[in-house]
Amino acid sequence: MHRREFVRLGAVLTAIGARAALAPSAWARRPIRGDIGPYGELQPPNEIGLMLPRDFVAREVARTGQSVRSSSYRWHLFPDGGATFVVPDGWIYVSNSEVPRSGGVGAIRFDARANIVDAYPICTGTSTNCAGGPTPWQTWLTCEEIEAGHVWECDPTGRQPPKIRPALGTFKHEAVTVDATDGRLYLSEDVSDGRLYRFTPRHWGDLSEGLLEVAVVAASGRVSWREIPRPNPDVVGGALPTRYQVSEATPFDGGEGIAYAQGHVYLGTKGDDTVWDYDARAHSLRPYYQAERDPARQLEGVDNLTVSRAGDVVVAEDGGNMELVLLTPEGGAAPIVRVVGQNGSELAGPSFDPSGSRIYFSSQRGGQGGITYEIKGPFRAYVKRQLRLAHRPA
Repeated sequence: MHRREFVRLGAVLTAIGARAALAPSAWARRPIRGDIGPYGELQPPNEIGLMLPRDFVAREVARTGQSVRSSSYRWHLFPDGGATFVVPDGWIYVSNSEVPRSGGVGAIRFDARANIVDAYPICTGTSTNCAGGPTPWQTWLTCEEIEAGHVWECDPTGRQPPKIRPALGTFKHEAVTVDATDGRLYLSEDVSDGRLYRFTPRHWGDLSEGLLEVAVVAASGRVSWREIPRPNPDVVGGALPTRYQVSEATPFDGGEGIAYAQGHVYLGTKGDDTVWDYDARAHSLRPYYQAERDPARQLEGVDNLTVSRAGDVVVAEDGGNMELVLLTPEGGAAPIVRVVGQNGSELAGPSFDPSGSRIYFSSQRGGQGGITYEIKGPFRAYVKRQLRLAHRPA
């Protein structure tokens, strides 16, 4: 499959500062030349059309319109963002439905041996549920990707009804992640001049009230935060959208997946095929991966992302080669799966199970309505510290 036409770096770096202001020491890691990743080359497609590294296996766990195993729940249309949650007898994988006016969230419950034991909806009546994010207090935040969109907090078990969280702002929400140390949330916005937001709850784990701010990025990469005056503007009625309320706020070209790990927030932007690294302790931002600076242009169509136990950032492609691409702490960029024969689809919802030995994801339009997969394999649990020296600038 031919890769998409290269998209040049644009609005974000213009807003942050000229290229000269970002000296080489501020740029992303040097991609490993000829890198095939820690798991080796992808093998020919298996019986379900997935190319995987040797010793990895996969299965289809759900398909749009079909009942999930013995449950009565028919898997939803256009599965998108997802996450896993631990329960006493196994885990739950939740998945958004990116359908206008009738989206929502579905869930699949697995026992300790990875057998599917149930499936059910946990949120209905929402619109265009794109990505979202899990919380340390074991709830799922599902995001509406519409101009008047909100974030809804959901119970993965389905026992409690979903709750709208207006304090997180009214805008075209894409994804959200939580800093597990201080409880702050970081939110992305999927428009060509979207912003990066931060929400500080008044009380840990309570998203009913708090402070919503927007990022202002200096040419040095230093990040400061400004309060949003009106978190819930009536955009339908013509009020000033959230992203324009602070004139100094830095635009990001199509905010996509966002994930927190070990003091860092990783943000993907699709317009310039970049993964950003925000150091939440140093309050600094730098590019972690850029297709522009990768001779192989291994990752194109940046979308949802997650982080493994080893610190590998796993990015789903919307287009590109239809791959989940691993960005490793050693500086590499390599696929761990390629979906073949599903042109016009996109990959979404990558999330590891509690053991780190399985990853779930969806082909949003696979089989025309969506297919959700599980990959099992010898995923590494750590990276030797000295290998992180590969982060030295080119």
